[in-house]
Amino acid sequence: MRFKDKVVVVTGGSRGIGKSIAESFSDEGATVIVTYKNAIDESYFDSKNIKHYKCDVADAKAVGELVDALVKEFGKIDVLVNNAGITKDGLLMRMSEDDWNAVIDTNLKGVFNFTKAVTRPMMGKKSGKIVNITSISGVIGNAGQANYSASKAGVIGFTKAVAKELASRNINVNAIAPGFIETEMTDKLSEEVKTNYLSNIPLKRFAKADEVAGVVKFLASDDAAYITGQTLCVDGGLVM
Repeated sequence: MRFKDKVVVVTGGSRGIGKSIAESFSDEGATVIVTYKNAIDESYFDSKNIKHYKCDVADAKAVGELVDALVKEFGKIDVLVNNAGITKDGLLMRMSEDDWNAVIDTNLKGVFNFTKAVTRPMMGKKSGKIVNITSISGVIGNAGQANYSASKAGVIGFTKAVAKELASRNINVNAIAPGFIETEMTDKLSEEVKTNYLSNIPLKRFAKADEVAGVVKFLASDDAAYITGQTLCVDGGLVM
């Protein structure tokens, strides 16, 4: 129960990696707040100490109001996990400006909005952990994902800059770059595509979402108190 009495916010926590992260923190005693944009199956969290709030991470005003309300209700925010993200893939020459803006607004501006909003209450407590979910696409790039790769690379740079700004206030800021994870998205891939991806992964398998959640919890725990500004690749050795 490493996170007993801790308040944890997970953006985009209604499914996939975010859902696994939220449940994992709850299992270790945390009060977990999940944000979602469109819809959520509330039955996911019936037996968990997880609250859920509709919030578009790209909307700075909505994010600020939600964080203010959470601090008023719970008195603090100990951990922020910036997980919310979208894809709108396509070759650059065919990519619309709307698709570029949508991905940047959610994946990068959303991280800015939530991090900025929690900074003041965390600084007041002189304590906090921020974990940003980036991607190996932000490390090595990926054809057909210029918008997604740019947004995730931006998260890595943002993480380093903010880690330097907040270190003196005992706030750790790190990032995790997942590789290919078993989610609804990878389930839809053809066997041919899966085989092609797996051939490039030294461990020869996709990760499970709870393996990413475990690394998130490590970075949010006291065990990682001397780690900040880092990006950990959880990718089976794909990026070496």
